[in-house]
Parts: sequence; structure tokens; C-alpha cells
Amino acid sequence: MPLKSSLSTATPLLRPLACASALLALLLAGNASAQNFPITPEQRTTAGQVAQAGVALSELAPNAPDSYTVKRGDTLWAISTLFLKSPWRWPELWGMNLQEIRNPHRIFPGQVLYLDKSDGNARLSTRPPGAQSDDTSTVRVSPRTRFESLGDTSIPPISLQAVEAFLAEPMIVDEATFARAPRIVATQETRVLLSRGDRAYARGLYSSGVPGEALTEGPGLSRDLRVFRNAVPLKDPSTGEILGFEAQYVGKALLERGESSREVTDASGKVQTELVPATIDIVVAKEEMRVGDRLLPEPPRELPNYIPSAPSSAQSGQIVSVYGNAVTFAAQNQVVAINRGTAHGMERGHVLALQRESHLITDKTDDARPQLRLPGERNGLMMVFRTFDKLSYALVLQITDGVKVGDRFTNP
Repeated sequence: MPLKSSLSTATPLLRPLACASALLALLLAGNASAQNFPITPEQRTTAGQVAQAGVALSELAPNAPDSYTVKRGDTLWAISTLFLKSPWRWPELWGMNLQEIRNPHRIFPGQVLYLDKSDGNARLSTRPPGAQSDDTSTVRVSPRTRFESLGDTSIPPISLQAVEAFLAEPMIVDEATFARAPRIVATQETRVLLSRGDRAYARGLYSSGVPGEALTEGPGLSRDLRVFRNAVPLKDPSTGEILGFEAQYVGKALLERGESSREVTDASGKVQTELVPATIDIVVAKEEMRVGDRLLPEPPRELPNYIPSAPSSAQSGQIVSVYGNAVTFAAQNQVVAINRGTAHGMERGHVLALQRESHLITDKTDDARPQLRLPGERNGLMMVFRTFDKLSYALVLQITDGVKVGDRFTNP
């Protein structure tokens, strides 16, 4: 897996993108049948270029080790930090050797990575420097049976535990979607709280307010539902615009019978319409549920394959919220919401630099006590892992001081 890149001659803005394309090409080439994603000729060409060149020694971290043994609990980000000054450029680290490692995301505990710095360039390989690919040295082996799923033991790009809930639960909804969402309207035996195994009743059609859609079964309609409450508006720190609503996920429900209506005749002979709510069963309860909680269809499961890169266009914005109850400052491996989404060109895998705000101080060494403005400094790095229209979630990967609402970010 030589650490090479003929992309070193590209512009700083384009180089990370080309590297990302290279990684994508290699990733898809190694698992195209499983992922069923197309591989463009441009991606194949870029992958070939990366496999033939090298990374300048100046791009290595000052204390880059000559070798490293991958351990359980490692992430590609952490290992890349050992070798590169800019860890988001790990496509240049993993996607180099098309023969040794077909899939640059398939790195496993126990593998030894060797750094070869010959010829003025840096290469990372699974073979020691100078070893030949056709090495025919004798290795004594003994028969044994081994059962292990490599797919379960490969190290992830980032700490997936930190973002697992955000991958499985849709957190951001727009105001209209939340207003139209069906609601739990009744429980059995007038229970106040619902938990796993309980049955409840819900409606999507209302005679007043924002019109919704009936909660029914049918072709193409999912019976799997997510239960939410307390949609908190997320506002742009500068403009005050509501960018979306962060809904509190409380569990899952299964639609057993759709809502309907029927005509009945009362004792006086008058025909009236009776409304029959939908029947739902609670199948997962993160918290106890109650009447008034809302329902949304369960979205398709997303595959957490992240390709880190700098955004292709200039990006700048602010932190909108720090996720967690009563959390003011975000530390490493915590999640923040930012005021940039797909409408602004934000994509999953984009790496952004967190900035300290500039601020005024008094120069006490000067008798005149003038005011000095200290410039803003880089405070850390974060990576976008889930995007919405006007908002995105990002994981804080490196941090010097805590991150708070209103802090700014730019391209790395």
C-alpha cells in the first residue's frame, strides 16, 4: 500500500477532492458487487495516478513512526493523524496500492503498516521497506480452523459509537413536516405513559390546523414509524432564521391497522360519521411515550462510508447547537449542528476547521491603555457525517478549547 500521490502537483483546493475521488474509486472497486455503486472512468484514472506517485516528506507528521501495528479501537482518523499533518487527507494514505489493499477502508487489527521514505517520497505499505512482492521465504505453518468475520473487525473511519444514534434516528425536520406529522391520540385503558409492548392509537388527518395525510397501510407505505416529541427550533446565530427543527427521538412503533371512518346511525335515526384512529404497537421505547407525541416514517438505513475531504467551495458558518441536555461546550467526539447543509454544497465527509472568535483586550503595558483585537485562531477540526437542507451534523475530531453555539468554522 505505497503512500504515493501524483496529485501533489494539483492545487491545494482540488487535491483533497481528487484524493477523495481516488478513495471512492478504490472503495467501490473492492466492493462494487456489495455496494452496487457506479465507478466512473475519471475515478479509475485518479486511483491509478495515486497508486503510481508519492506523498512529499513535508506532508508527513513531524513524529511519523516507521511502523505501526493496528489495534482494536483504532480509527482511520487516529492512525492518519500519526502519519500526516492533515489527517483528513487519509485517502492519500490508504488508497495507494491497488494490489495489496483493494479496499482502503478495510484495515484490520494486527496489521503492521510500514512507512517507506525512500526516493524522496513517503509510502505506506503492509510490507517492510525493501521487501519484494514475490518474496519466496519459507514460512512454517500448522493446520488450524479459524472463524472470524473480517467485515465485523475492520477499523472504522471515525468513532461510530459517537454518531450511531444520529445515523439511525432522523433528527432534523422542517416546520411543515413536523406540523403535518400524525400524533398519538389515545391509549388503552387511559394509560398516561407508553412503553415497549403497549398498544396505542394515532391520527394523521385533522379537521383543523395544518392538513395532514391519513395514517394508512398500502403499497409503498412503510409500517415502521419513529416517535418524536418536543421539536426544538434551530436558529441561525447571526440572522435568527429558523433552519429546521430538532425532534427528540423517543422510540419506534409498528402500524397494525390504518385509520378510517364509517357511517353509523344513532338512536334517532340520524346518520353520522365515526372516525376510527390507526392502531400502533410500541416496539422500541427509548423514553416513555404519551398522547401528543408525533410519528414519522422510518427512513432507509444509511451506510456510514465516509470519504474525508475539504469542501470544493469556500465554506464558512457557525455552530447552531451542541447536542445533549444542558451541554454548553462540545468536546472531542461530541456532536454539533451547523448552519450549512446540502443547499450550501455541504456533503457527508467534509472536514471543517473550527475557529476561535477574535476579541478585544486592553494593552496594560501601554500607559494609554489602547484596545487590541486579537485575531481568531484555529480551535480544532470536525467532520460532517449527516446533512439536511439547511443544517448538518458534524463530529468534533480535534479540539483545543470547548466549542459553543456561535463559534465559526471555515475550510480546513
